[in-house]
Amino acid sequence: MKPMRCGLIGAMAVAACVLSSGRHSAWAAEPPAKVALTGARVIPVVGPELDGATILIERGKITAVGTDVKVPFDAMEVDCRGKVIMPGLIEPQSWRGLDIANESLPVAPFLDVGDAMDPSRLYFEDALRDGITSIHVMQGNNTVIAGMSRVVRPIGLTPDEMTVDLGTAIKLSVSPRNGYDRMQQMATFRETFRELEEYTDSIAEAKYEESLEKEKKKVDVGPAEAAKRGRPMLKDSDYDDKHLNLLRLKRGDFDTWVYVGSPMDVSPAIALATEQGFLDHTILLIGDDTFKAIGELKKAGRPVVLPEDLFYRERDPISGEITETFIPKKIHDAGLMFALQPNPNSSMAERYLTYQAALCVRNGIPRQTALEAITLNPATMLGMGDRLGSIEAGKVANLVIYNGDPLDFNSWVENVYIDGILAYDRKDDPRLAEILRLEDVGRKVDEAKKAAEEAAKKKDEEKAAPKEGDAAPKPAEGDNAKPAEGGSEKPAESGRARPRRGDGQ
Repeated sequence: MKPMRCGLIGAMAVAACVLSSGRHSAWAAEPPAKVALTGARVIPVVGPELDGATILIERGKITAVGTDVKVPFDAMEVDCRGKVIMPGLIEPQSWRGLDIANESLPVAPFLDVGDAMDPSRLYFEDALRDGITSIHVMQGNNTVIAGMSRVVRPIGLTPDEMTVDLGTAIKLSVSPRNGYDRMQQMATFRETFRELEEYTDSIAEAKYEESLEKEKKKVDVGPAEAAKRGRPMLKDSDYDDKHLNLLRLKRGDFDTWVYVGSPMDVSPAIALATEQGFLDHTILLIGDDTFKAIGELKKAGRPVVLPEDLFYRERDPISGEITETFIPKKIHDAGLMFALQPNPNSSMAERYLTYQAALCVRNGIPRQTALEAITLNPATMLGMGDRLGSIEAGKVANLVIYNGDPLDFNSWVENVYIDGILAYDRKDDPRLAEILRLEDVGRKVDEAKKAAEEAAKKKDEEKAAPKEGDAAPKPAEGDNAKPAEGGSEKPAESGRARPRRGDGQ
């Protein structure tokens, strides 16, 4: 078995190198001047679906979509008849492209996920293969205040080459990190923002005193008044790295993604965001049972990123009966915008965003809403709804071509275009080809094993059955011998003499 294992590892390694080389060399090229994807069924997400439509792409941007679009003579035409095209899928948040999910520091807003990104991780390759064209890379939930996130495309040699949007958001976790309880978690927030105010006062006071020195004047007010007068003079460059992003967070320069892992965390999260002034820029990442605080979620009215497992199961402690709740239905019925995440830890199909959307449709959510939850909604939450998430003129040409309906589990990704460049082609995917080959080999081995077992069973049955013409087995002498003609049938007697009457009786 060891030689076979080594051979498999070697083959997969070679496939990875070939695939990585092909993807990166293709990405390094300039996008074609004009590309026309013709004859496809187009799911634009905004507006009705189009049959036999054409998408015209120029320099990486969509310039026209419709059934009556004329293909320019100088455009590269791609025949997509029988295919389905939809916008590139967007993963709303993930730490799986990082070397480590969280730093050891509980408060680290001065860090950037780009420093921990590893472009060679298979996670990015799998995402591209699954039709994901944009990923919001941010740290995990085991934190208090995490570092800056960024939106990347799942292709490129370096983090900078992959990056689409830098400094997208910061994650806060109201649910306690490992080793903390809820009191310590909230106390850390209060201490952090109090320290920011004290630091701001100190540099504002120094700024005011500096301005007086330039005018050759003496300080004529106390420290508190000097800090108050100095605040309008402050610039971002006056802050150090430790405090600048906290200031920008409070100012609303970017969104704050707040993790609330349980119902009891919702109220403190909303209170914190309201107190610090960033509630209008808050996205809530909810846990498995956070939907139980649906009243508070609805009152806040903020967009929600759903947990990876869309079903919540709970056992009644008295009856033992298990109740199952479909979380997206609760959020949808509350009128809240939501985005779906894939579940890569699942051995089932939940690792695909399209399957998560299909689950929503099967459980009573409109198809349009389900499609928006994996495209336009996450784009809007990321502040990129004007660039990504739908097929419209003026938007980036991030497109996925399927061989059938995206929500049909029998469909798969044929091609992926990112910025108008063909970034993935299923027929040129060596890793997938190797996996399918090995599956085929395994299937053939199983079939051969089954055939051999059936043949052996049949042989044993034939061996046990009597052959035609064989004499019946001769009964042993003395065993049920046939009585003489006219005689009565009596049981055979043993060789031992029968005792006479009276002998010991």
